[in-house]
Amino acid sequence: MVSMDSKLEAAVGAKSAKALAGALDLHTVGDLVRYVPRRYAERGELTDIAGLEIGEHVTVMARVLTFNERRMRTKQGWISEVVITDGSRTLDCTFFNQRHHKRALTPGISALFAGKVSRFRNKLQLTNPDYQLLNEESDDDTVEQFTGLIPVYPAAASIQSWQIAKCVKQVLSMLDVIEDPMPQEVRERRGLANYDDAVRKIHTGIDWPTVQAARARLKWDEAMAVQLALAQRRHRAIDRPAPECKRRDDGLRAAFDSRLPFTLTAGQQEVGEKIAADLEHAHPMNRLLQGEVGSGKTIVALRAMLQVVDAGRQAAILAPTEVLAAQHARSLAAMLGDLAQAGELGAAEEATRIALLTGSLPAALRKQALLDVASGAAGIVVGTHALIQDTVQFADLGFVVVDEQHRFGVEQRDVLRTRAGENVSPHVLVMTATPIPRTVAMTVYGDLETSSLRELPAGRSPINTAVVPAAEKPAWLDRAWQRIREEVKEGHQAYVVCPRIGDQESSDDVAGGDDGRRPPLAVLEVAEGLVAGPLRGLRVEVLHGRLPADEKDAVMRAFAAGEVNVLVATTVVEVGVDVPNATAMVIMDADRFGVSQLHQLRGRVGRGKAAGVCLLVTEALAGTATRERLDAVAATLDGFELARVDLEMRREGDILGATQSGKRSGLRLLSLLRDEDVIAEARDEAQELVSRSPDLAEFPGLASMVASLVTDTKAEYLEKA
Repeated sequence: MVSMDSKLEAAVGAKSAKALAGALDLHTVGDLVRYVPRRYAERGELTDIAGLEIGEHVTVMARVLTFNERRMRTKQGWISEVVITDGSRTLDCTFFNQRHHKRALTPGISALFAGKVSRFRNKLQLTNPDYQLLNEESDDDTVEQFTGLIPVYPAAASIQSWQIAKCVKQVLSMLDVIEDPMPQEVRERRGLANYDDAVRKIHTGIDWPTVQAARARLKWDEAMAVQLALAQRRHRAIDRPAPECKRRDDGLRAAFDSRLPFTLTAGQQEVGEKIAADLEHAHPMNRLLQGEVGSGKTIVALRAMLQVVDAGRQAAILAPTEVLAAQHARSLAAMLGDLAQAGELGAAEEATRIALLTGSLPAALRKQALLDVASGAAGIVVGTHALIQDTVQFADLGFVVVDEQHRFGVEQRDVLRTRAGENVSPHVLVMTATPIPRTVAMTVYGDLETSSLRELPAGRSPINTAVVPAAEKPAWLDRAWQRIREEVKEGHQAYVVCPRIGDQESSDDVAGGDDGRRPPLAVLEVAEGLVAGPLRGLRVEVLHGRLPADEKDAVMRAFAAGEVNVLVATTVVEVGVDVPNATAMVIMDADRFGVSQLHQLRGRVGRGKAAGVCLLVTEALAGTATRERLDAVAATLDGFELARVDLEMRREGDILGATQSGKRSGLRLLSLLRDEDVIAEARDEAQELVSRSPDLAEFPGLASMVASLVTDTKAEYLEKA
């Protein structure tokens, strides 16, 4: 017999254990039994081929439509071409010098096919796939052992789904009864199924009700693990005080408000009131402010910063790039006028000073900025991650605004939280133009209070978005460049956005995948081609993160002044860049960007009186999930709707930010989109249990569950985010 902690070698043998460890990072019996099926195949029901991703390792159940052989034209050998179908769509399978498959893959037979999706002549295909026949005469009982549902696991080239299933069956036959980690009172209160039963039935259930019951129990455990980790961290942070920043009727904020040339929207006033009240408390504010591009988040943050300065403390705003930090500093100075000119001739009596601090400031300017920050002369400090370096000393930091949270590292944000003093935490406001569904805020953002600005200020223009399928319809790309020339002829400007910079990037950055995809397009190469080709005669400049700070600033100033017709850039233009005369954007290789990134980028156009146009150029084929994602972006301008689309299209295991932390996520079943009730109930239970036993010493099973599903690193990621 084996336990959950046993090494896999003892249960499945050295060869299988090595494959599971190398391909899937599974090392113990517990790792394997928690590696749940991605989905289930039912005999007689074929897998939907639509939505397959290029580069993805897939397992599909399909029927053989045709089998043809031909000799290779360029070298000796044979090519076997098999067309399989799900009943409506087809997928090509190509075998090189493997003629023996002809005996097995006869038209009409059904099988599980597994391999990596690639593209050949604008069609999806599997090259030399593995397969497992689903016929009665098969000698191998790997699949036949499943009398009802066939579990389909996330697999890899070196170990297929049916091989994983065989290992799971072997392990379950040897596994001792698993102790239930959930306290009996919780099991009874929530009507939870038996844990040992759920772990086994998630793999071996013969019908849907059995599988669904098992999934519901294990989903609850995942939700509890996350919420317990968050509740423990919140509990430890409760006693840490924050500076109280009371409102003043005669201060800087009041003076600013009296000069506003427009009326704040109802949403801005409501959110501003909540933030003002939070800042007056002795416990740290942790608030998430989400709103569409152009919804007026910056002015809400500025009014909060002025309240903190009125209380004799400093406020800092962190931007993700130097371009955006410099623009923030300029726009804040413009909005404040003489209220930001303390120490200068003609400054207002209540004035403060704005300090800009970035990594590439000239030595003299940096020295002066550091002095202003350390002395307190600068009430508002604007910067990038340079602000959290040890050399930066604040006189009295009371408030931190983080603009576009997802662009900062977890550790960087955490360091800044310690800058208000030895035992004091600054108030924190996180601003994002990427709307976040309530379940994400409740899970990934821990205990952040959430506020939303949903109404756009008057004057925003509509943006028309279209997908340009360059591989299928090259003429559409030619038309895109014509459209750019038309916009410029009308006196407007345009952006062209590329996924990478080019030129001196490492080979890791530029290599194409082994799935037939070419390297992503680069700014330098695209700009050169446009200048010599379709945009000849226009004033084209490039902007990217590798340019020296003064060059970046000069390019942005020239573009803002209308001296540049077309700006070819990386995603440095994603957030905060505001040029009302820019009306058109072409995003090259749009499939290489996420939904929220595309929405952010699109928000750079249509900021003036003229309507905007955004063209998403892609070689993704119709019917793939990638293309569906781009179609979804083109179909709506509603960021809150796109946030739901983004969640729907994400794979399992993304909830704990696996890609950000660089480690495999322990969560496989919990859906932030569909499981809002489960998450909310788990949050309530976790809060209650942690209030009784902060270290979970009274509940050792729960402590172990948290440790196995949510590592310390991931819990820190959740809490700090």
